[in-house]
Amino acid sequence: MASEPAYQVLFLGAGPQMQCGVGQFTRLLGETIEKLDPGSSTTLTLTRSEGSIAQIWRAVGSARSVICNFPIVAWKRVIFRPLLALAIARLRRRRVILIQHEWSGLNRLRRITYIPALLLADTIVMFSPLVRRELAGDPVIGWTARKCVLAPLPPSIEAPAGIADSKLRQQLAAAREQGRLVLGHFGSIYPGKQPNALLDIAAILNARGLKPLTVYIGSFIRGIDRVEEEFHARAAELGVSDDVIVSGYVASDHEVFGLFSEIDAFCYPLEEGLTARRSSVITCVQSGRPVIVTGPAEADEFDHHPRFKELIDRGAIVLVARGSGQDVYADRIASALKWPSVPVPFAFDDWWRDVAQAVRAQL
Repeated sequence: MASEPAYQVLFLGAGPQMQCGVGQFTRLLGETIEKLDPGSSTTLTLTRSEGSIAQIWRAVGSARSVICNFPIVAWKRVIFRPLLALAIARLRRRRVILIQHEWSGLNRLRRITYIPALLLADTIVMFSPLVRRELAGDPVIGWTARKCVLAPLPPSIEAPAGIADSKLRQQLAAAREQGRLVLGHFGSIYPGKQPNALLDIAAILNARGLKPLTVYIGSFIRGIDRVEEEFHARAAELGVSDDVIVSGYVASDHEVFGLFSEIDAFCYPLEEGLTARRSSVITCVQSGRPVIVTGPAEADEFDHHPRFKELIDRGAIVLVARGSGQDVYADRIASALKWPSVPVPFAFDDWWRDVAQAVRAQL
């Protein structure tokens, strides 16, 4: 007789290479579920050198359910391994929970590679009604949206007790001492976030004499898109190249919030509008600085996420109506400079407990 699985759930991960937001989410979700039910979970690392067929077979057999997050940037070149793990899970009659963070915002070729995962999943966890509608509208795989459930997304970084200094932080502090506006954008840089739109807004602020220094705290996601080249070309066209900084990957949370402490306002002009999956926006709120964001496409976007909705209701997130001109964003940013910095009480562990309980309900 086959023995009972030792674990309730197996997480698929990429080890230390999971430096992207979804990778960080995978790690923290596993830690939170383990806190709620000690000894119930384990992790299988899948990289170019780890995750043989035999290792996948044994690991899948050790758990009742398998959880896989997409898209993890570190898996771009090893996508076959997590898909194989999901196939083996179905073969061994394990429950497959796919956590799909986005859909239409992904490059078309990446969406194609994820189709097998959508087919293999028993349940698809998503964080935004808009993204669920995007999947439902897909002419090839839209029917899988019937397997979707919504969960509340927490921030991937907790504001630490202290901050770390850095050369970049000193540069931002010097700019503010000179009377310049420091405009911030946090998170990975890719087409779905419309990074060039913020350059246009910065150019408007510059024309108004506010001398903005725009800092992107994060790095470009490299793919077949020419997002980085187009970004620098647009900055040069607007004449703001010398007033734009891209930090690259920042490893320390203390350093991230050290940079946040020198930001006057954050701004996210999003074509799709604010959605409940924008963890980077929630992270910025913890700084106490105003966060100006395009309003949601639909009124029900945050119905499943009362904590996110509360941040909007309290004014920690300032919404700009969709379809507004870039001068409206510039107006909101300029007015935000007059507002006091008000740290928002933030129960980080409670945010993570909410999503962990939502996922555990699917096991």
